[in-house]
Amino acid sequence: MSKAMKKRGYKEFLYILPFIVLVAIFAYYPLYGWIYSFFDYQPPLPFSWDTFVGLKWFNMLFQNKSYMNQTLEVLRNTFAISGIALFFTWLPMIFAVFLNEIRIKPLKKFIQTATTIPNFISWILVYSVAFLLLSNNGMVNSVLQDIGLISRPIDFLKDNSHMWIKMWLWLTWKNLGWAAIMYVAAITGIDEGMYEAARIDGATRWKCIWHITLPSLLPTFFVLILLNISNMLNNGMEQYYVFQNAWNREYIQVLDLYVYNLSTSKPPVYSISTAISMLKSIVSLVMLFAANTFSKIVRRESII
Repeated sequence: MSKAMKKRGYKEFLYILPFIVLVAIFAYYPLYGWIYSFFDYQPPLPFSWDTFVGLKWFNMLFQNKSYMNQTLEVLRNTFAISGIALFFTWLPMIFAVFLNEIRIKPLKKFIQTATTIPNFISWILVYSVAFLLLSNNGMVNSVLQDIGLISRPIDFLKDNSHMWIKMWLWLTWKNLGWAAIMYVAAITGIDEGMYEAARIDGATRWKCIWHITLPSLLPTFFVLILLNISNMLNNGMEQYYVFQNAWNREYIQVLDLYVYNLSTSKPPVYSISTAISMLKSIVSLVMLFAANTFSKIVRRESII
């Protein structure tokens, strides 16, 4: 290798060095906190004063009936909500296809912007809107009472029925436009000559979508669905934290929220919450490699 090529390689490495540092700081350095799962951590005592207990907290998760039942309930909610989202993974792809078929450019830009903006709204503001609309004194109940459809307010936010579907609907409203961006980009990469050849052969717009657009998007779709499978335990906690209350906690508490609630309970149980978080990360990693192995067998392509 010539000196010029080595110099260029060093220069290109310096371009990505800041991003490597950021990943190391925010993704790998926090893993140091896993050490708390092996100690009987008692805040605010210094960590050096805590007693090393080995796998005590991990054993407690499987031997203590109360923790076991609670963990199983939380896992049920986690897999149910993630499963619904996984089942509808095709929705952003279909939305992107129909968005691409809109020929009026101002209307197309308006729809894309209107469906993408919610992604940048915090869940606190989303809940504020939900509270103004759906609380007992909210607009929906006021309108329904004024027109005589109901005699007393409906507890939309307290009702725990269909909670998984409700959470999926809020998530879809917030992320649909953003999730479709990758498919919109993939559509722009499709060779226009394929469409022209299809039109010359008499293909309609629906046939072009079915035989050209959708097959061209399938590789992107399969990669995203496999990544979603490996990420099923990571629901996040912000959405469920703002919507949770004493009436719906049984069905809304997912794994990430459960870890947070344990660490902020009275008294806090940092060590157990860290152990659960550690197990979640390990299982997610195993699921990622399992999904990658499945991809190699079925598609003969790796996603890692």
